[in-house]
Amino acid sequence: MLNKRFYSLLLCLFSVLLSFSQKDKDSTSIAVDKEIILVDENALTKKEIDPLRPSKAAFLSAILPGLGQAYNKKYWKIPLAIGGVGAGIYFYIRNDRQFDRYRGAYKRRLAGFKDDEFYGDGNTQIISDDGLIRAQEQFRRNKEISLLVTIGIYALNIIDANVDAHLLQFNVDENLSLSPHYQYNQMENTTDLGVTVNFKF
Repeated sequence: MLNKRFYSLLLCLFSVLLSFSQKDKDSTSIAVDKEIILVDENALTKKEIDPLRPSKAAFLSAILPGLGQAYNKKYWKIPLAIGGVGAGIYFYIRNDRQFDRYRGAYKRRLAGFKDDEFYGDGNTQIISDDGLIRAQEQFRRNKEISLLVTIGIYALNIIDANVDAHLLQFNVDENLSLSPHYQYNQMENTTDLGVTVNFKF
């Protein structure tokens, strides 16, 4: 009698455990879309990739600033390239002339002349000898900065043409896309979030 009760109790506990061990959701199941997408080959446009295009654009920009941008058909960048290099050259020439002007006056004073443009009427100096030395140092520094800025803008013009030519050949059409993904799973009564990468041949 005791054994019957024990087995009955054990059977009830086992059935209760089995009922609790059943999962409402299976977290390892994956919902698979069985929809097949066919792509018409005529709808896809294929662009030829010219591996020499970036080097050609850089070479043209090295010959004449803005020429590589014209080759890449980025016409709005041409005035920026020409204007940047032209402004750097203008300031270099202007500072060089001012430097020569003050240097020439200082040399004449060292030679004993008192007829330079920075000498006033009689024996009064508008700018002293120390002032001429400081002016020479300032215009020399400005001239060197103008040269460095001009070289930097010239190099930036070449790099811009090269990078632009690379990016023009980058595939950004709809056949290659990265998009957010939201899917309702009917089997598990849950939603899935993620990112979908599509690449169609």
